[in-house]
Formats: sequence, structure tokens, C-alpha cells
Amino acid sequence: MFGNIGWSEFLILVVAGLFIFGPERLPTAAAWLGRTVRQVREYATGAREQLRSELGPEFDELRKPLDDLRGIRNFNPRRMATRQLFEDLDDEPDYKPKPNGYATPPGRGTPIPKPLQPGERAPFDPDAT
Repeated sequence: MFGNIGWSEFLILVVAGLFIFGPERLPTAAAWLGRTVRQVREYATGAREQLRSELGPEFDELRKPLDDLRGIRNFNPRRMATRQLFEDLDDEPDYKPKPNGYATPPGRGTPIPKPLQPGERAPFDPDAT
């Protein structure tokens, strides 16, 4: 229940509760809060089970985007940039030529030109200049 707060925050809540409710009403307020949280959890679980029974396998398809959003929470831009810049292109699947006639993106399924040797002249296309 208190997974997102630490001990110091919990202690502050208890002290604030003592000042707000007083020592004689604090146990009844805590019991009421516990019952209310338990009842809300039961309602949420019942609603989820009802949706699952009514939607069947479509319920799992609705959960996939939510799981993707949870994955974004752990997004690390440095790791993503490193992977995109330094990952070997041979590890990726080969891309097939597109049926619409457009060329495939460079570096994916097209040969990568080798660097020029010392003293070798670069290819020249008189029509392109």
C-alpha cells in the first residue's frame, strides 16, 4: 500500500494525523482509510474481471498499448542513441525491395560502398555536375 512513499514521509503523515485527528480519533480514521482502500481495490479488481469476461481475447489486445507505455517509462535516451548509432547493420533483418518502385533506405539491404584506397580517385559522373 505504501510502496511509493518512504519511512520519513510515512512518519510525517502520522504526525500530521495526530495533529489533525488527535490521538483518540486517529485509530478509527486509520481503520476507515484501510477499509476504503480495500473496497476501492475490490471494485477495481471486479471491474477488470468483468471487462476481461465480456471482451475475452480482445482485452489482452487493449492491454498491449498500456504495456508499451510502461516500457516508455524506462526509456533511456543515451542507451537508445548508442544503440541506433553503433549497432551493426548486419544484425537487423534484410529489407526487401519495395513494390512501389522506391529505393530502400541506404544501409538497409543495399551494399555499403567501401572506402577509397590511398591514391584512388573518387567516381565521377559528368551528368551529375
